[in-house]
Amino acid sequence: MPKNLPSKLKGINPFCDWIGLNFTKIEKGFSQCVLEVKEKLFNPHKTLHGGVISTMCSTGMGGALYPDLDETELCAALETKINYFRAVKFGTLTCNSKVIFKGKRTAVLESEIINDGNLAAKAVGTFSIFKIKDNFKKMEI
Repeated sequence: MPKNLPSKLKGINPFCDWIGLNFTKIEKGFSQCVLEVKEKLFNPHKTLHGGVISTMCSTGMGGALYPDLDETELCAALETKINYFRAVKFGTLTCNSKVIFKGKRTAVLESEIINDGNLAAKAVGTFSIFKIKDNFKKMEI
């Protein structure tokens, strides 16, 4: 039986709440999340910190994979490779993530970050799929 995510994700991922990341779509094999660029997220060069984009990609990938897991499974990123194409200084970021491959123990996903219509970054990630152990049950959402 596939997992369902609640319609409101506030409180599930405090860091994503802090940076302002919100999902607009989550379905089996695809997710979309958005973020408004804010000065509190800038690096010393007055552009968006790359870690914010990395967080969007990783979280978006997890959102795309999660509905395809059964009730006894969780997932976690093993690695992510990101190419940054342009500095981001303002506007809205949209992250579209999709599952490319899903096996029994791993999945490969990709994310594209769009900044006001322009491709800002692209990432490919590998996620582990594993069975829930007793000590993880309290982390269920």
